[in-house]
Amino acid sequence: MKSSILNAVLVLAAMLPLSSVSSRATNPAAPALVNGYQPTWWKEAVVYQVYPRSFKDSNGDGIGDIPGVTSKLDYLQKLGVNVIWLSPHYDSPNADNGYDIRDYRKVMAEFGTMANFDTLLAGVKQRHMRLIIDLVVNHTSDEHHWFVESRKSKDNPYRDYYFWRDGKPGPVGADGKPTTLPPNNDPSFFSGSAWQFDPKTDQYYLHYFAVKQPDLNWDNPKVREEVYSLMRFWLDKGVDGFRMDVIPLISKNPAFPDLTPDQVRHYGDAYANGPHMHDYLQEMNRNVMSKYDVMTVGEALGISLKQTPLMVGDNRHELNMIFNFDAIRSNRDGSKLKAFDLPTIKAIYTHHAEQLDAYSWDTVFLSNHDNPRLVSTFGDDSPEFRVPSAKLLATMLLTLRGTPFLYQGDELGMTNYPFRGIGDFDDIEVKNAYKANVLTGKVSEEMFISNLRHTSRDNSRTPMQWDSSANGGFSTATKPWLAVNPNYTEINAAAEVADPNSIYHYTSKLIALRHAHQAFVYGDYKDLDPADKSIFAYTRTLGAERFLVVLNFSSGPMAYTLPAEVKVDSLVMSNVGTTGLVTGTLNLAGWEARIYKLK
Repeated sequence: MKSSILNAVLVLAAMLPLSSVSSRATNPAAPALVNGYQPTWWKEAVVYQVYPRSFKDSNGDGIGDIPGVTSKLDYLQKLGVNVIWLSPHYDSPNADNGYDIRDYRKVMAEFGTMANFDTLLAGVKQRHMRLIIDLVVNHTSDEHHWFVESRKSKDNPYRDYYFWRDGKPGPVGADGKPTTLPPNNDPSFFSGSAWQFDPKTDQYYLHYFAVKQPDLNWDNPKVREEVYSLMRFWLDKGVDGFRMDVIPLISKNPAFPDLTPDQVRHYGDAYANGPHMHDYLQEMNRNVMSKYDVMTVGEALGISLKQTPLMVGDNRHELNMIFNFDAIRSNRDGSKLKAFDLPTIKAIYTHHAEQLDAYSWDTVFLSNHDNPRLVSTFGDDSPEFRVPSAKLLATMLLTLRGTPFLYQGDELGMTNYPFRGIGDFDDIEVKNAYKANVLTGKVSEEMFISNLRHTSRDNSRTPMQWDSSANGGFSTATKPWLAVNPNYTEINAAAEVADPNSIYHYTSKLIALRHAHQAFVYGDYKDLDPADKSIFAYTRTLGAERFLVVLNFSSGPMAYTLPAEVKVDSLVMSNVGTTGLVTGTLNLAGWEARIYKLK
């Protein structure tokens, strides 16, 4: 915890304009600035997301668990990551794989016990790493004590913990009786209406996600204090912060007017940034986060890049950083995948550099538990180019501006799963969409499954591939909760750890390079050739530390001429074994990545 005097100094410093950098840096009470940035551990971290259900099964029941994570801490430490983000581990009926929480102070029985969690946390600390956990407080499970009480009667003390509304008058039914319609036209992210009728009290409750995930009413101060209390519970245990699930949705317009047709098409944006979102985040920071040395990162659904500084600016006292989805969705057209366009993604990173100054920190990521596999989406997962393209993507993620987030299996180049039918999927989003689209005849099953092979969240949720034994070494169960990708015999951790030229070891070297050179953390960023459709060339510079990164996003060889002012000193890394210096023109192999030190 910071002293009140130091807190006051930092608050005043954060409010100073960029022109005040020199005077702020000389203040003996504040840490020295680096290129205008206030240095902190979470800006310098490399984060690795663990999806515990799919990471490692320790007891043979087919489900990954906390002891399984603990057993692989040495593997993560050797990779070089220094922050682990653990996806939800709380008690849950698993309607949405743990994102429907029944008890925030208990560990999911399938994952182990609180003692197992404490052992994991101690193991992380012993290895000089940190642990952040998911905070899922836009909604709970309908089996949570609060909701069980809330639905009992209209005058129950917990009634206002959630949103209950009368329906609208509907047409007369076939039986001659009047019917009711949902209170408004809000759609659910998981298909259908966001309102569920409950006959117990003849009212509807709001659920932006699954029917079993009712939304909490943050306008009720009792709800907010309940949230702050559970946050303190975990922070006092020693966790190092939170990844905050769909946090921009916590504030709603209690009038719930109908959405316009355009809002219905972009309902995620319509739900975000409600009337009191900033008030609640500032209150959360004031009451909880400011009292601990921790990191916060928000899943910023519906928040534009222009709005980002309002959530992460130093003088805003809300969150440290957020996930902006512009890059990860740069090749999406709604729910469908479209051709990758390199100038588009380069423009996104340039806009980030322009919009986010030294007081608004960024994140860098292209994969997580809600998106398909990294190399299958942004690289080339063919046998010829899977390894170099996975290494190229790692090069980009670990040398761009912002805290990088890696997802489990990225360091192995794990690929999308070859889904054949609806029975291969577990995801509730897929199952609901199948009912809404295939069973109603809107799309053919063949087209539906074909699209999901490229876009489904279950692509990233298949079990971690540890070795070439049955189930990829994930579990000794006859049938894991989700099938292991059949390519585990070729793609697995044991093989890559044993191979000095593997994606795993290349990623480890990149992480070490980032840790060794602050130019990759706090340095300036410049795209040298925004319009090139195949080459991404940029510099990261901080004083005497000057680096050039060149990435060939194509399978064919490319000759790329450097700008005259860019003078190469030495080659630092190449993902295909290139050695030696160049003068002016780089002859790049397909999917080659190089990092140079500049003169």
